[in-house]
Amino acid sequence: MATLSIDNITKRFGSYSVIPELSLTIPDGEFCVLVGPSGCGKSTLLRIIAGLEPISSGRILIDGADMSTAEPTERGVAMVFQSYALYPHMDVRRNIGFGLEIARTPRSEIAERVGKVADKLRLSAYLRRRPRELSGGQRQRVAIGRAITRKPKLFLLDEPLSNLDAALRVGMRLEIARLKAELASTMIYVTHDQVEAMTLADRIVVMNAGRVEQVGPPLELYERPANLFVAGFIGSPAMNLLKGRVEALADGQTSIALEIGAHVVAPSTAGLKPGDRVTLGIRPEHVSYSLEGGPTDYVGQAHMVEMLGSDTFIHLRCNDEALVIRDNAGRRAHAGDRIAVSFPIASCHVFNAAGLRVSHAH
Repeated sequence: MATLSIDNITKRFGSYSVIPELSLTIPDGEFCVLVGPSGCGKSTLLRIIAGLEPISSGRILIDGADMSTAEPTERGVAMVFQSYALYPHMDVRRNIGFGLEIARTPRSEIAERVGKVADKLRLSAYLRRRPRELSGGQRQRVAIGRAITRKPKLFLLDEPLSNLDAALRVGMRLEIARLKAELASTMIYVTHDQVEAMTLADRIVVMNAGRVEQVGPPLELYERPANLFVAGFIGSPAMNLLKGRVEALADGQTSIALEIGAHVVAPSTAGLKPGDRVTLGIRPEHVSYSLEGGPTDYVGQAHMVEMLGSDTFIHLRCNDEALVIRDNAGRRAHAGDRIAVSFPIASCHVFNAAGLRVSHAH
């Protein structure tokens, strides 16, 4: 295990800055997941940690030792790539142990380590097979096994499940969760998949354009996004984000007049005053709705209803904005229905004109 410290690193390709400046500490034994849109720099950051990309400035420290210019083999890091990168002419046993062969590890030790890893990954019955004789999930387990045998300080996993179909991804996600508990190693995992991030991570790092937007445990990011980018990125479907303006009420309170035509009595809105532009955020599962409605409800029309069994997603058109409702209560709505919605203030988030959260759901 190891503690990783990323100290004010930058990465440029010519005049183009991929990572303008980034600092991050990943403590010993943590499973840290990097998420963000394509091109945000998360895979580049992983390659920098592994020593496969040089940094333009700053430092990479592993257990306090400066590894900024160290060769990949000197860093004590093992990386699992999106592609399995297995040797097609070698069987599973040799693929798992090949790194140890290169390091001239005694044969008896290689056999012992490979046997233990194969048992752990449930590959013992496949040791004599070649990659072409394996399923996608089995190949990915071989790639992970090859990393484990090296006993690295850091495990780096770059979208290891993205090439698998949905059923295999679920199975491999459970395998990785089990390995995480058994190995208790420091792991950094890159993914686009929200479910992988939320279920595997001790902490999630949300990246955008080479910068860290927010770091925290999965539920903290879900329940208390720091800004509009995180609010719109974390969650599937994403948080509803509705534009509005702060208005004064006669009793001294304030409300938010939403552009869709609805009004919401404002929660604590520190630093905001009447006339300020804001964005109100609410998760799809927190939107209240009915097919009847009351005098204070906003009424929109459903243009699509997705029935997924355990959940139903109702997509409304609200003037020029979209609104998604998540319903798991078994009610039935249909495309074309007029839907009355309201926004419980205890479940609302308010973001200022700069996109920063100024109040949040309780």
